[in-house]
Amino acid sequence: MRETQLTLPELGLIAITRAAAGAGLALLLGDRLAAGERKALGWGLLALGAVTTIPLALDVIGKSRPAAPRWWAEMGMAPAHAGSARG
Repeated sequence: MRETQLTLPELGLIAITRAAAGAGLALLLGDRLAAGERKALGWGLLALGAVTTIPLALDVIGKSRPAAPRWWAEMGMAPAHAGSARG
């Protein structure tokens, strides 16, 4: 188990990038706008969501670390390596 601590603004940025990518994909699959407009807007939002996700994902992965032993105890579990000689 791993844990990551994020600030509220970081969480908001992640949500916005996911929403932009999802909206772009929805526009590409939908048919409410003219085909040219839909494709341009859809690809733009999808690209924006994908490109902005990369630095955010790297930041989140960089902050990730193994869960503290107290978390395991609070959950009534033991980590997989608890009984091993390697620890």
